[in-house]
Amino acid sequence: MSKKNITMPQLGESVTEGTISRWLVQSGDHVNKYDPLAEVMTDKVNAEIPSSFTGTIEELLVEEGTTLAVGETICTIKTDEADGEDSNETTVEKSESNVDYSATTLISDQQQSTGKTRYSPAVLKMSQEHGIDLTLVKGTGKEGRITRKDLQRLIDTNKVPRAEERVEQISQVKKAEPVIAKSGDIEIPVSGVRKAIATKMLRSKAEIPHAWMMMEVDVTNLVKYRDELKTEFKEREGFSLTYFAFFVKAVAQALKEFPMINSMWAGDKIIQKKDINISIAVAKEEELFVPVIKYADEKSIKGIARDITDLAKKVRNGTLKSEEMQGGTFTINNTGSFGSVQSIGIINHPQAAILQVESIIKRPVVVNDGIAIRDMVNLCLSLDHRVLDGLICGRFLQRVKEILENIPKENTSVY
Repeated sequence: MSKKNITMPQLGESVTEGTISRWLVQSGDHVNKYDPLAEVMTDKVNAEIPSSFTGTIEELLVEEGTTLAVGETICTIKTDEADGEDSNETTVEKSESNVDYSATTLISDQQQSTGKTRYSPAVLKMSQEHGIDLTLVKGTGKEGRITRKDLQRLIDTNKVPRAEERVEQISQVKKAEPVIAKSGDIEIPVSGVRKAIATKMLRSKAEIPHAWMMMEVDVTNLVKYRDELKTEFKEREGFSLTYFAFFVKAVAQALKEFPMINSMWAGDKIIQKKDINISIAVAKEEELFVPVIKYADEKSIKGIARDITDLAKKVRNGTLKSEEMQGGTFTINNTGSFGSVQSIGIINHPQAAILQVESIIKRPVVVNDGIAIRDMVNLCLSLDHRVLDGLICGRFLQRVKEILENIPKENTSVY
């Protein structure tokens, strides 16, 4: 007989840990392969952990109510299978994603017809520590399994395959089906900026599980307040007081109150950023740039308006520096500037969310059981579901809504 470990399985693409809610077996129980061992809860699903082997439960290593990371050992079992390198393994279910991995010969030799790949806890831990994408590793163990030696060899030779390589391979798969220009078609060379945008957006969609929500905001008082100030402000300051500056200020204030929104996914951890640096999308002809308003929570509406004007001017005259596009922690896109009323943004990797500020539209709404004409705007939030959930994002948007609907009460001065 041989002793093997049963580990916490991957119960979803964005699930990193699970809690043992109830054991279904005891030490000394005999189980068959695939018999349920325990009930486990995650933030996404409740499920049963099946046994990967037939044998006798030797020891339950954790108590009910314990939370463990994916790959950590929960119990040991004695089986009749022979020992071998990295034999203490469990089965990790591959999760489906929105990315097309149909060309498996180009992407992974690990995919089996059953849709399952076997990784040992040691391999899982080692891959997480070094950021190795196991689907891009060819194993040399029995039946092509990946061993610790395989990973160490990659690390020693500095040939660690990472997620961005998967994106590049997916891109190459798509290129295998060329689009042929016909008579009358116009071929437009792809600029360096457009290539960078394409690579980053592809990576965002490949890596980030996007979710989306929208909130409607009554900005009638904001519109009136800004319109009262705009002429004098322009004469005094030399630049325009835009609606967008008010939105950026409101979001920066709400991010300070809900710092989890100002976070980034980092594999085995989430990094909550201390600084609030707002990325804004600025278009130049066929190109898109995303300069950053640094420390937006510390600036007045006037200071934000100045930054918006200066950064947009630099984009359009070609003087924007690369460092002025770095360090962003949250993105706001002023889609309303060209008339959009509802849109879904692609998250600016590695940030956890992007907010689309749509057009301010006058329309009839119910106010105190009556009909009134109000200035309304939709705020559309795309979120990284690995980092954020609907509850905190809903509260964040509610706070942004509250701030905007109480201008000028909440922000009595733009200075």
